[in-house]
Amino acid sequence: MTAVREVRAFVRTRRRRAPVGALDRYAGLIMTAIAVAVLGRPVADAVAGLRGPADLAGVAPGVAVTLVALAGGLALARAVGPVALSGSDAGWLVMSPLDRRAVLGRPLRVLGVVALVTGGVLGLALLALVGAPDHLVWRLVAAMVVGVSATAGGMALAVLAQTSHTWHLWLTAVVVALLVTAAVAAVGTARASLTTAAVTGTTAGAAAAVGNGAEAPFRGVVEAVAGAPLGAVAAAAAVAALASALLVGRAWARADRIPAAALLTSSARAGHLATAAVSLDTGALTWMAEDNHWRARRLRSVRWPSLPAPLALAWQDWLRTARRPWRLAATFAAAALPALLALAGAGAVAGAAVLGGALAVAAAGVSGARRDGDNPALARLLGVGRRPALLARALLPALTSGVWAALALAGLALAGALPPVGAWWLMGPLLAPALAAAALRMARRRPVDHSLPILDTGSGAIPLGPVFWAATGPDLALIGALPLVNALMFTPATLTATLVAQAVTGAAVLAAYVLRAR
Repeated sequence: MTAVREVRAFVRTRRRRAPVGALDRYAGLIMTAIAVAVLGRPVADAVAGLRGPADLAGVAPGVAVTLVALAGGLALARAVGPVALSGSDAGWLVMSPLDRRAVLGRPLRVLGVVALVTGGVLGLALLALVGAPDHLVWRLVAAMVVGVSATAGGMALAVLAQTSHTWHLWLTAVVVALLVTAAVAAVGTARASLTTAAVTGTTAGAAAAVGNGAEAPFRGVVEAVAGAPLGAVAAAAAVAALASALLVGRAWARADRIPAAALLTSSARAGHLATAAVSLDTGALTWMAEDNHWRARRLRSVRWPSLPAPLALAWQDWLRTARRPWRLAATFAAAALPALLALAGAGAVAGAAVLGGALAVAAAGVSGARRDGDNPALARLLGVGRRPALLARALLPALTSGVWAALALAGLALAGALPPVGAWWLMGPLLAPALAAAALRMARRRPVDHSLPILDTGSGAIPLGPVFWAATGPDLALIGALPLVNALMFTPATLTATLVAQAVTGAAVLAAYVLRAR
C-alpha cells in the first residue's frame, strides 16, 4: 500500500499537481452541506408521502420494471468492466510489480459509491411500491438496506465476473433470473387484468367470479409482500445484507486476481466512453460496441445473394441482425415494458416509451447507413445511387420497428391503458416508414457542432449544438407519429381516420427524407 502511495505522489509531483489541502476539504464540506440543505426537504416530503398502504394493482408491474432496471444495470456493469483505471495507471501501474489490490483501490471505492447511491434510489423505489402501513422509519431503513444490498452485491458479482469465467456464468445466471422473475410478474399482472375484465357471452357477475378466481393466487402473493410484518421485513433485510457482505468480501479478496488483459481492455473501453461522453459523440460508442463484439469471433463466409443492387447493398444489415438472434429476441421481449409502465401507473411515460423504444429498435438496424456516412467515398464506389440505397436500407428498420411498435401497442391495449376504439396495433406498421426515416437521419447526422451559440434562459445556459444534434432524427419520428400522438392525447370515437392519416404521414415522411437526402 505504501509503495502505491509513493508512486502516485511521485506522479502528482511530476505533474505539478498540488495536494489536497484544508481549504479544499472545507470547500467540499460546504458544497455537501448546501446540497443536503437543498435536497433534504424535498426528499423528506417524498418519504413522508409514502406512509400508508400502497396500491396493490401497481405493485407487481412496478417490481417487474425495477427488476428489469436492475438486470440492465448488471449487464451494463459487465459490459463496461466494471473495474477500470485511467490510461496512465492501466499502462504503467497494472503491469508493475505493485500490489494489484492497492492499485485498484480507487476504482473499487468509486464502484462502492455508485452502488450506495443507486442502492438508495432502489430502496426508495421499493418502499414507494410496497408502501409503509406502519413504522415508516424502520421500513424505510429496511428498504434502504435491501436496495443497497442488491446493488452492492450485484456490483461485487460483476467484479468477480471480471476475475474468472465461472463467476461470469454466475452473473449471467443472475441477470437471466431477474428477467425471468420480471416476466413472471408481468404475466401474472396481465392475467389478472384480463380475467377481471368482462368475458364475451357471460354476465358481469360470472366474469367477475372468473376474474377473482384466476386472480386470487397472484393477488395473494402481492398482498403478502405488501403487508408483510415488520419482523419479516427486518429478517429479509438482514439476509440481504449478509449475502451482500459475503459477496463484497469475496470480491475484495479476489481483486488482486483480475487479469491484466481484462483490466487493460476495460480501461480502454472506459477511456473511449469518457471521450465520447465529453464530446457527445455516441457514434464512437456504437463502433466501440461493434468492434468488441466481432473482434474475438470467427465468421463463416456466406455467398452474397443474387439480389438487385440496392437490396444486395443492404443485405449486410440483415445478415448482421440474423447473427444475433438472442439480441433480436430480447429486443422484441422489451415490447412489454410500455404495458408494465402503464400498469404501474405511469401512463404518460408508457406512451412516450412506445415511440422512443420503436425509434431505438429502428436505429439498431442502420449500421450500413452509418458506415456510408463515415466513408462516403466507399459508398460512391459501390455504384448505387443515394436514394435507392436509402430506400433499401430503410426496409430492415421499418420491419423491426413496426413489429415492435405493434407489439407494444397491443400490450397497452391488453393492459387496459388504451380505450377500445379500434385495432391500436395497426398503428405500428403504419408508423414504421417514419421511424425508418428517423433512424437513417440519426445514423447520417454529423458530429456535434460546438461552435453554435449558447442560449441563456431563466433555468440556465443551454448549448444549442448538443440540442440540435440530439433532435436530429427524433424530430422526424415525432412529425411522422403526429396522428398516433393525437390519438393518445385526444381519444377519437373510432381509429379509422387516424389509421388513414398515420399511413399517409408515415409514407410522406420517408418519401420526403429520401428525396431531400444529400
